[in-house]
Amino acid sequence: MKDCIFCKIVAGEIPSTPLYADDELYAFNDINPKAPTHVLVIPTEHVDGVAALDERPELLGRLMSRAVKLARELGLEEAGYRLVINQGEDGGQSVGHVHVHLLGGRPLNWPPG
Repeated sequence: MKDCIFCKIVAGEIPSTPLYADDELYAFNDINPKAPTHVLVIPTEHVDGVAALDERPELLGRLMSRAVKLARELGLEEAGYRLVINQGEDGGQSVGHVHVHLLGGRPLNWPPG
């Protein structure tokens, strides 16, 4: 999808530093972090949102599994971390390409505030 910022990141049109990359997944630091660690894990192919993965549980599983592995690699496992997937505008999805937020490095109280 040519107007998608995440597709441009995967294609190398927008610079980023990958924390993880393979044929299916790409992970990088969020440019507007909400916590000391704020990583985005995305599929390399364009998928509009998590609702589009209801028939693709293997890709959803890979996204979540990679986020957990990154949390471990980044030293977040013991203290804890949060994984978030937003769906649609009302759900807080700001980029129309499914992505998992990995947040950690400080207490993440809920509700925020």
